[in-house]
Amino acid sequence: MLHLHSESTKRWLHQVDNHLDELLLDHAHCERKAASTAMNLMNAYTENLDICEEMARIVEEELEHFFMVVEILKKRGIPFRRIAPGPYGRNLTGLIRQNHPDRAVDRMLVASLIEARSCERFRLLAEHVKEREPELSEFYAGLFESEARHHTTYVRLAEHFVDRETVRQRLAELSKLESEIIAEGSDMPRMHS
Repeated sequence: MLHLHSESTKRWLHQVDNHLDELLLDHAHCERKAASTAMNLMNAYTENLDICEEMARIVEEELEHFFMVVEILKKRGIPFRRIAPGPYGRNLTGLIRQNHPDRAVDRMLVASLIEARSCERFRLLAEHVKEREPELSEFYAGLFESEARHHTTYVRLAEHFVDRETVRQRLAELSKLESEIIAEGSDMPRMHS
């Protein structure tokens, strides 16, 4: 369902154990960036009302998630602040081809893979902290469905630009490359490190 070629490693769960506060802070930024991505796509393809409607829904949900994470930060006494982004998003967006319609397809599919990886990480996080942080576990388990829906929405919207088979082939290519990027990881504790 998520079109990922790999699963997260124990290395990431070790970062969860040692840097949960920073991961939560990064998660807030991820939600904000996801809303911004959806708004940018809405602006780029404004003549396509299906894309506009779907992006508007995603913007709304991502901003809602942003404020939910900010509320968790407040409860934990973690001030919301800027942090350096990890290399994952930059490396993944670096794979986007520049010519039309390839650029449109890749923008949608890169967004879909980020959502898919978030979905996988949220499920892992929910399971990993279930015993010691039941409220946090419940929160992350609750995000799974919307992230999975965003993933499939982006894949479907890529079909506005090329046929389904071409989308599936490119998704497989990008997914393989995404798994290489996530395997490289980062020393910075991030949702996608």
